[in-house]
Parts: sequence; C-alpha cells; structure tokens
Amino acid sequence: MLISPSMLSSDFSRLGEEARRIDRAGADLIHLDVMDGNFVSTITFGAQVISSIRPYTEKFFDVHMMVAQPQHQVGPLARAGANGITFHLEAEGDPAETIRFIHLAGCRAGVALKPATPVESLFPFLPDLDLVLVMTVEPGAGGQKFIPSMLEKVRAVRARARAMGLSIPVEIDGGVTFETVGQAARAGVDICVSGTTVFGAQNPAEAIQTLKQIAAEAAAEQP
Repeated sequence: MLISPSMLSSDFSRLGEEARRIDRAGADLIHLDVMDGNFVSTITFGAQVISSIRPYTEKFFDVHMMVAQPQHQVGPLARAGANGITFHLEAEGDPAETIRFIHLAGCRAGVALKPATPVESLFPFLPDLDLVLVMTVEPGAGGQKFIPSMLEKVRAVRARARAMGLSIPVEIDGGVTFETVGQAARAGVDICVSGTTVFGAQNPAEAIQTLKQIAAEAAAEQP
C-alpha cells in the first residue's frame, strides 16, 4: 500500500513547507487536487501553484484534475512538474485523446470515476492507462465519509485488468482513515489518498506508518 497525502488538507498559506514536511514524514507520492469551480464547485490551485511547490520535494506529484476541460490543462501541469495526471471520465472531450495528450506531455495517465459512474465505462481505456482512481466520496471537498460500496469498483477493475493481462495500479480517494484503510487493502487497493488523517495528525510520519501497517495486516488476512 502506497500513501499519497492530499495537499487539499494542508495549510495553504505555506504549501511548499507542507510538501517538504509530508515528504520527510514518509509520503510515497504527493496528491494535488486541481479544481476549476466548474466540474466541481470548489476552486483550489493550478499549474502556477504546483510549479511553486515543485522545488520543495522530489516526490512523485500525483495530480488529480477535477476540471471540465482537462485537455487544456495537461501541458501547463506537465511543465509545472506533474509526474502523473489523472482526469475524470465524466469531463468534456474524448478520453482517448486526453490520455494521449498526457502521455505526449511525458506523464503517466490516469482516469478517475465519480461514485455514480459505472465502472464498465472505463474498461475500453484500460490498455492505455497507468492508473485508475476510484472516488470513494463525491469529488470536490475533503473530510467526507467513505463510501464502502465503491470498493466493488476496485475489485472489478482489478479483475478486468487481470483478464486482459494488464497490471494497473488502483487508487482510491476520499475518507481514507485508520478505520477504512483495512477495507481498501482487502479490496486490493494499491494507493490510498489520505488528507485529514495525515495532515491533521500531530505526527504525520506516525499516521502514514499506521495506515501502512493496518493495510499490510489486512492484506495478509486474504487467502
């Protein structure tokens, strides 16, 4: 289990220092939520802010676009230092073209699904993907309650990828806590985005280690 702390839960007045702090705490990746106020009601930050954070850490920037027109932002985000760019299947444009743009920009390409979107809708794109992100809350705000039924999507993606001879990491985002990370591990989740649980902890390093330990113990229970 890899942990990708979400900067959405960090102190926005000192984003660079927060990225460095979470790097030193043992984050595997750093999750950056780009929201445009259109696809979701919230506005967060874009390429310029990500570019300003980049010098503070060499960790993989796991960028999640919650934007209406993702193709317009791929280039700027890649130049800002994104390593992986994930967009929503529900956004505008041809998903195959958006995936191609992300790869041409030199980044890993991921597709995200809202809770109401059928998982089968992303199956045609699996051969070209480097990541699948299953939202375990409604996108747009942190601190929401985990939706356990979304783990069935994780299992479905893993089963279809396996049947196609593919190995694609599956990530979940939303409501990942000490109480829910074990469920995620048992479902086969590879990467957990966790915001409040990590950034809200007195000791983020301890929080990350605890999440990993719970996940490892839960995974070991599986036959």
